[in-house]
Amino acid sequence: MSNYKTDTLCVQAGYKPETGESRIPQICQSTTFYYGETQAMADLFDLKANGFFYSRLANPTVEALEKKITALEGGAYALGCASGMSAILLTVMTVCGAGDNIVCASEIYGGTYNLFAVTLPKFGIECRFFNADDSAEKINSLIDKNTKLVFAETIANPAIVVLDFDKISAICKQQGVLFAVDNTLATPALCRPAEWGVDIVIHSTTKYMDGHAAALGGMIVDCGTFVFKNNPRYPAFNTPDESYHGLVYADLTVAFGTKCRAQMMRDTGAIMSPQNAFLTYIGSDTLALRMERHSRNAEKVALYLKNHPKIEWVKYAALDDSPYRALAQKYLPNGCGGMMSFGIKGGSKACARFMEALKLVTQETHVADVRSCILHPASTTHRQLSDKQLEEAGIAPNLVRLSVGIEAVEDIISDVENALKSV
Repeated sequence: MSNYKTDTLCVQAGYKPETGESRIPQICQSTTFYYGETQAMADLFDLKANGFFYSRLANPTVEALEKKITALEGGAYALGCASGMSAILLTVMTVCGAGDNIVCASEIYGGTYNLFAVTLPKFGIECRFFNADDSAEKINSLIDKNTKLVFAETIANPAIVVLDFDKISAICKQQGVLFAVDNTLATPALCRPAEWGVDIVIHSTTKYMDGHAAALGGMIVDCGTFVFKNNPRYPAFNTPDESYHGLVYADLTVAFGTKCRAQMMRDTGAIMSPQNAFLTYIGSDTLALRMERHSRNAEKVALYLKNHPKIEWVKYAALDDSPYRALAQKYLPNGCGGMMSFGIKGGSKACARFMEALKLVTQETHVADVRSCILHPASTTHRQLSDKQLEEAGIAPNLVRLSVGIEAVEDIISDVENALKSV
């Protein structure tokens, strides 16, 4: 299906029924699978054959979604995870051990920042942060022989910074280091990072992929482009894995994805549930349509806010005066999605009054579904960060994060307009 457009892949990729079978994937709500031949099961455990034997590692319903998102991202292999955070953790643990480090943009989701800055160091993994606008030379200086991963977000949550893929990709290729990007807020409907030199694409499928705030999940897509073979930076990929009878992952067509499932998914059990995979699969059928509407609505809301006297600033890359407009036109030509942030004059108390006065737009710890929602990150999702870390992450005290839904844009703007009267 690689020749089809994104719109077609959204509704057709991932699953093809045989005659008389259900048109959409069934929910395979089973922990285990029957085999009559001992050798057939032994081959599965040795990774010599494809199939299912226990839903902690793989499941038919989850696989259908994995194949769909693989096709959408133009990748080679995918793993459905229990959440977006578990997808990020499994990605890091597949390549890192005690003594290693990762290099990461500071403008990322608060939960990811906390994982990298607080939790991973407890396991001996260091994170070195850079500003997405830093020069290539400065970012390059953070990488040493123990760096296993460079990480960033396509559209940073909630700083709304657009990543310069070419700059980071050139650094990673020069250094022979893996480049991973969280593409949650853009989705493959707006940007396919694999086309810009990214090796691993990560999603919180809880967001736009599902689109209805109904199913928790994450996805890791191995683009199949990174060469681990004889790369001295990754000895674990070039050393026989005795738990799989001496298997060398670098010799495989899909080295990262296989190692991630065979080791990390096996040992953590952080796989997506069949029910959530099913809900996400059918939700993603409309992804291309929804992202177009999210983007158009958000552009109109951002323009309205930009001209409002009670708004100090607006961050949305499609605006003419955005410092990321050129990057957005290059990497996100079909739209910038539904996420934006803006600053309300009067500080955090004014933000609270505004959000509490909203009627249609709801205050919740979520983004990127069909309903418009809003949040004050400094006091919620990024509450654990210090003032310095908040500044580095681009989060001002008066920053409000708005996820614009697919409602009638006139109704969204009217609700925002009325709420601003309370400020």
